Amino acid sequence: MVDLIPPPESVMEILTKTNAYRQGHFVYPNGNHASHYFQMPLAFRYYDNARVLSVGLSRMFRMEKTISSRLPKVSVISPSPGGIMVAFGVREALSADQIYWAEMEGGKRQFRQYFSGGDVYPAIIVDDILRSGSAIRETIELVKGLGAEVIGVGALVAFEDGPTEFDGIPVKTLMKFDVSFYASDAEWKASHANSDAEEEVVRF
Repeated sequence: MVDLIPPPESVMEILTKTNAYRQGHFVYPNGNHASHYFQMPLAFRYYDNARVLSVGLSRMFRMEKTISSRLPKVSVISPSPGGIMVAFGVREALSADQIYWAEMEGGKRQFRQYFSGGDVYPAIIVDDILRSGSAIRETIELVKGLGAEVIGVGALVAFEDGPTEFDGIPVKTLMKFDVSFYASDAEWKASHANSDAEEEVVRF
């Protein structure tokens, strides 16, 4: 029997099998070094994986009376293009009426032109991965600025040191990941994460 909400071990198995989770020596755009890198869209290339992950996250929302009672008049919103596949999957599983996403334009996160406040139903904001939470926070402010209500927040994977709630709304996630970042190559080499892996520069 397939778990409606896959356990973290099953989520990691999917991410590892599809190379959405990688191990090695990675240098992030901010200069930090780490032994891990997530490229979540790689897992969503395969429909079965996308369905398992999206349905799992959607079930966590559906179990909340404050959310299930509002369906189907709900908007599922992604903070960025990277979370659009998640938003589509969650929307389909919940049979929610609307889906939107925000984008960065001119250094500012915003919705597309001609987007008006009356168009947005109570919103669930979902992303593929939650790191610092800045993208979700900015999207919450966008939604509130349009006069709409945020009723749920979630991500497939959340870093352990990331936020666990936004304005009192707990973050739903299928898997927590314990991260270790190092500010320099010297710190990396002195850490337990040090390995012989070739250094790779990656994008967020």
